[in-house]
Amino acid sequence: MTSRATARKMKRSFTLTPEVVAFVSETRQKRAAGSDSEALDILLREAMLEAKRQQIDAAYQNYYDTVSEEELAQQEEWAKLVGPAILAEMETGEAQP
Repeated sequence: MTSRATARKMKRSFTLTPEVVAFVSETRQKRAAGSDSEALDILLREAMLEAKRQQIDAAYQNYYDTVSEEELAQQEEWAKLVGPAILAEMETGEAQP
């Protein structure tokens, strides 16, 4: 870990159940983390990413639950027109006119 990353961290104290402490220690060993604090940081960052993913999924779900059939049809038509060009660009690595 860089000293810059360390400088941004805050020292905190938490009381955890023995099961959670054991899980953090197991995670430290499995992930080759330098400390239980680093392992806990990894676990919490993963939880944060999962929460953000769920938030994005919920936003997509909400959009598609409320979008009109007409708008969905327009999006499908656009995808049919633009899709092949995007695929060609991805395959060649070049922008298509």
